[in-house]
This record gives sequence, structure tokens and C-alpha cells, in this order.
Amino acid sequence: MTNLVGRKVSVKVPATSANLGPGFDTLGMALSYYDELEVEAVAGSGAVVEVIGEGAGEVPTDENNLVVKSIAYVFEQVGVPLPGLKLKAHNIIPHGRGMGSSGAAVVSGIVAAKGLLEGVVDFTPERLLQLATDLEGHPDNVAPALFGGLTIAWEDAKGPHHKKLIVHRGVSPLELVPNFKMSTATARALQPESVPHEDAVFNVSRSALLVAALTQSPELLMAATEDRLHQDYRAEAMPEAGKVIELMRANNHAAVVSGAGPSVLVLASDPAERMEAAKLAAENFPQWRALVLAVDFKGATVISHQ
Repeated sequence: MTNLVGRKVSVKVPATSANLGPGFDTLGMALSYYDELEVEAVAGSGAVVEVIGEGAGEVPTDENNLVVKSIAYVFEQVGVPLPGLKLKAHNIIPHGRGMGSSGAAVVSGIVAAKGLLEGVVDFTPERLLQLATDLEGHPDNVAPALFGGLTIAWEDAKGPHHKKLIVHRGVSPLELVPNFKMSTATARALQPESVPHEDAVFNVSRSALLVAALTQSPELLMAATEDRLHQDYRAEAMPEAGKVIELMRANNHAAVVSGAGPSVLVLASDPAERMEAAKLAAENFPQWRALVLAVDFKGATVISHQ
């Protein structure tokens, strides 16, 4: 068995925004806002984690850390003994804000494990997505975190799948981030088990239109981001986010709940429109942080230093 002690890798994983309005549990987009991770395989067992930035003093710093759990899961699945681990996590993706922080942690661990196991085990993109979905529970956030761009994710009897699409160069994301959190589990608990037939048809049409708007016709983003499946049901748990979206859409800015919220994603059709939206947010919701971002096209990256 190859001795992994001394191997080091650096990992960079983008934030993501899932759903994008009507594409509930299906569509996701990678954003140019990154958590970075350094991992070293050391002698012995267990893990020591240093967290800088988001989650410092809050998340576990031992083998209960989600990144460590994700690394350990990969090693277990491929049948390689787990070495001791030394991690340094530089986190800027906000936790509990709908920007895919847990998905980024899972992907960070999986990609770190891939790097540590380079030359020992080969991983296909399909295997990486399966491992990430096993840990995260659904592929809509982990697919764009892994592969970048706009992703359509689905599952069948063979497991999770994805299709990566290139976003139109005019699409200009603006992420509006509040200073309070929202639990994904809480948000999901507000979903009804069934919806009216007409609402389902409405969302099918808007989801199809959204793919066209994001890849070919950004001028259609306002109509394409309409939703009846999840945002209204969750609104009672995050009323301020609802007010932000209402203000943005009243001014013709395509705003949606980012992931499970409470952040709001504005999908502007060009940079000038995005700056108008940012100004509107600053004037009316000054306590919300505005992140002017690009679509990330690369997804997660790993560099080996051994």
C-alpha cells in the first residue's frame, strides 16, 4: 500500500446558488466566491483542523468536521486506510445563507481526497458526483461546486447525473447577503408534499425558459425566474428576504431566493443593470452585504504538492 504521509494538496471550491427560482432541486450555478483548503497527510490517526474566516470557533476542528468526514468517506469507499490529517480551511462562503457552504465543504473533502490519492485511485466525474451526493443528500449544489457553470442535475436508478452548460456572458450575478442565517432543514420543512397541477405546469415552463435565458437570452430572465413551487411557501420564515425580492422585481431585476435562503440572488442581464440593483439594495437594505460576482466556469480545483 502506498504511503501517503507527507502528501499535501490545495483545494479551491466555489460558492453555489441552487434552484435559481423555478429550477427547484435541479438547477444550480457556481459563483466566483471561494473557500480554500490545505490538507496534509501526516503519521498517526485523527485530524486537526484550523478554520480561518467563516465558521471559525463554530465548526468542529477534529474528525467531526464535515470536510474531514468527507475525506474519510472517500477513503472508506475506495478501501484505502485513512492517514492522519492536518487541515487549514480558509472560508469566506457564508454559513446558513443559501450559498452552498455545506456543499462546498463536502466537495472540498472529496476533491482533497482525490488529490491525496492521485496515482493510487482514479476518479471519474461520475464517481465524484456520486460520492458528493451520498454525503450532501442531493446533487443540485454539489454538481456546480464540482464542475462549475450552470448545471442541470437529476437522479435515476443508476445514481446522480449532471449536464454542465455555459452561461451567457451578459448574465451578471449579484448576491445580497443578510446578517442572519436560515437552516436548510427549516426551509425544506415549509414545503408542502403536493402542489396544484397548474403550479407544477407553471414551473416546468419557467424552468425550461430559464435554461434558455441563462445560456442564450438574458433579456428573458424576469419571466424565466418566476416560481410557484418553493419561494412563497418559505417566505414566512424569511420575511425580509421576501421584501428584498419584491423590491428588486418591482424594479425589473430578476431576483430569487438563493438556495434555501435567506440570501437573495439577482440575475442581471448585463453589468450596468447589476449596478442599478446593487444601488437599489444599498439604499433600501443597507444592512445587507452586496457581492458583485461572476459565474465560475471551472468548479473545484486541486493542486498536489507532493
